[in-house]
Amino acid sequence: MAKKTPRARTARRAAQQVTRRAVERIERLADQLPGGAPQHPLRVSSASVVEVRARAARCLVCDGALELRGHAAEAAASDDLRRVELSCRSCGRERRMWFRVEAAVAN
Repeated sequence: MAKKTPRARTARRAAQQVTRRAVERIERLADQLPGGAPQHPLRVSSASVVEVRARAARCLVCDGALELRGHAAEAAASDDLRRVELSCRSCGRERRMWFRVEAAVAN
């Protein structure tokens, strides 16, 4: 006897579950990317470059443009660590990026 084909709703829910798991996996991996956590921030030469670099980033889920929601210096950090809050204009996912401002060393 042949296997029954799944109902439309069952197939749709299975596809949504696969998509949800893929998105969760991408978001977990985003924390390991440079700039994804305070332990490994992106290094910039000036605080004025932080917002430019953050706006140039793309959404990891849908590759949409990110909108800047907030930019703050972390008070607890002894060095100049910046946290940038972003959200995707297409899918609405939020993303946090970390930057460390390092002064240029003279020759």
